[in-house]
Amino acid sequence: MIFVTTGTQAPFNRLVKAMDDIADELGGEEIIVQASGVDFETRNLRIVTFFDPTAYNEIFTAARLIVSHAGMGSIVSALAHGKPIIVIPRVASLGEHRNDHQMDGARKMEMLGYVPVAYNELELKEKVLAFVHKKDNGTAASIGRHASGSLTDSIRGFILNT
Repeated sequence: MIFVTTGTQAPFNRLVKAMDDIADELGGEEIIVQASGVDFETRNLRIVTFFDPTAYNEIFTAARLIVSHAGMGSIVSALAHGKPIIVIPRVASLGEHRNDHQMDGARKMEMLGYVPVAYNELELKEKVLAFVHKKDNGTAASIGRHASGSLTDSIRGFILNT
């Protein structure tokens, strides 16, 4: 099962439409999408507007792949759970967000080697199909559930010196 999450702040129909189209090539694999404001009929997706935290965690854990907007909550959750994730940032010029902070965050996470980023629907299709058909090794980056000592020391130093 593939779990697609668009976040809860605004619709992200470009991602939903892209995954509906990609699903045609996935041989009937179940795709569950957490999304609100979907303004068209999908052919291949199970759309759920809201999951309570328990249901969300169950689906997140059961998924073999997470496809997500580039929200830090989704990215960090996948990394903390060692789940493979592919992100596609919302784009402000397309009316998907108020600014391009998701693009900036996605670029940084990609540069650090934490997540593969699809910058458009074609790249998303390539990355999802590569993962599903094992052309990608599917290894997931992982982070601990707590901040590193160096990060907490840095923050502590900043606070104490300001």
